[in-house]
Amino acid sequence: MEEITRIQRNHNGQIISFQTSTGRIISYQKALMEAQEGIISGVSVEDDGEGISQLAHSYNGDITFSELPEIF
Repeated sequence: MEEITRIQRNHNGQIISFQTSTGRIISYQKALMEAQEGIISGVSVEDDGEGISQLAHSYNGDITFSELPEIF
């Protein structure tokens, strides 16, 4: 199973894409879909309370996306 290893942010600081352990660069929406399908491990899909799904990094329980290195 792949894991998320790097992130890319837009000019507003929002995560827009990820790099996986196999080197693939995928959009946030693709990562969300693959996490729901069980293709990507170490993340969970959570509801933000307004019905919008979002990714949460759950690898080892104490690492956040903010701690991952940038793609570029």
